[in-house]
Amino acid sequence: MTKTEPQDRTSTMSLAAADLQDERLIHAEGLGGAIAGFGRRVRTGDLGSLPVIIGLVVIWAIFEILSPKFLSADNLVNLAMQSASEGIIAVGIVLVLLLGEIDLSVGSVSGVAAAILGVGMTSLHWPIIVAIIVALVVGAAVGALYGILFTRFGVPSFVITLAGLLGFLGLQLWILGPLGSINLSFSSWIVQFANTWFLPPWVVYAIVLIAALAMLFSDLSRARRRREAGLSVQSLSVTLAKVIVLAVVLGGVAWYLSTDRGTGVMFVFFVLIVVLMQFLLKRTRWGRSIFAVGGNVEAARRSGINTTFIYMSVFMLTSLFAIVGGILAAARLSAASQSAGTGDVNLDAIAAAVIGGTSLFGGRGSAWSALLGTVVIASISSGLTLMNLGAPQRYVITGAVLLLAVIVDSLSRRSRASHGQA
Repeated sequence: MTKTEPQDRTSTMSLAAADLQDERLIHAEGLGGAIAGFGRRVRTGDLGSLPVIIGLVVIWAIFEILSPKFLSADNLVNLAMQSASEGIIAVGIVLVLLLGEIDLSVGSVSGVAAAILGVGMTSLHWPIIVAIIVALVVGAAVGALYGILFTRFGVPSFVITLAGLLGFLGLQLWILGPLGSINLSFSSWIVQFANTWFLPPWVVYAIVLIAALAMLFSDLSRARRRREAGLSVQSLSVTLAKVIVLAVVLGGVAWYLSTDRGTGVMFVFFVLIVVLMQFLLKRTRWGRSIFAVGGNVEAARRSGINTTFIYMSVFMLTSLFAIVGGILAAARLSAASQSAGTGDVNLDAIAAAVIGGTSLFGGRGSAWSALLGTVVIASISSGLTLMNLGAPQRYVITGAVLLLAVIVDSLSRRSRASHGQA
């Protein structure tokens, strides 16, 4: 036994005691204990989404000072609608990053989806749903191909998807043919979905109420299971405070957006995907297996996890989300062109996942990362547009924010390691 092992063991025991103390504080002192426990977790590097939320508040405050129209209801509605398509692509990037891998081809795959939708609707006169199904099948096949190359032949995901970036860009150009650009009928339901469909305020308020009740039910169920297991539980005052804050914040946002056009159906669709994937990641065996594989693939394999299935399913879902994002992006622009999926799409999707809090090192992150990171990037783009600034400034600022996010992630990992956390 080395000299450092007793120290490490002591550090781990101290951390466990501190965690137990946090739980007892929360149980005994309600909101005060919860705040104390949160402060302790922050000091040990367990930052969660806190840096992203603080950064988003700072970005919004700066742009509101520089351009008073930034926080207008009209601009926020546009911001939400514009973020949906790339946000859905970012959800797929979150999944693959959780495995410690990468997909560089999501932009090209989304471009293929736009091309299939455009050609299918116009030249081939397919019903819209048929064009969407064909695109989804292509996406599933792309993800399956990536998974086979990775699991069977051991080709690094960086190389596989870099080849896919080039190959599917060529496929996109071939599908579009010599015209290079195809306009979609603005009267089609898919274009209307991406541009003009907004929920009535009462429907949004009902969704907010359902979300608050779902959180209440989830927390009470978790408390019951912990109580039956003889563990400390979160106090009822903390649970009720969380539910009330959620309802007030979401209700306030819904009311403010309703002063303009309201809440877009496409953005709600994006949020529902995030909620679904967060549930699957946190509450299912498949989701827990993703974190296990991303944390230590060999340990996960020895514990009985089917790592091949995990890799295959994640690569397929990543490509499927790229397809969905590409379809919605084309519908938003009511056009499919050679520029679809190129340029910023890859970079913004990856940056959104990382800025939102998903670790590049695998094993840590959440589906909420895609939502938060996408809103950050969309906010930067919207703010600079209102200030009549273009791509050069946006690239510089987005790159700086991305670098800062990675630095925060590295520092928090170091802090957790020094306190004996995984």
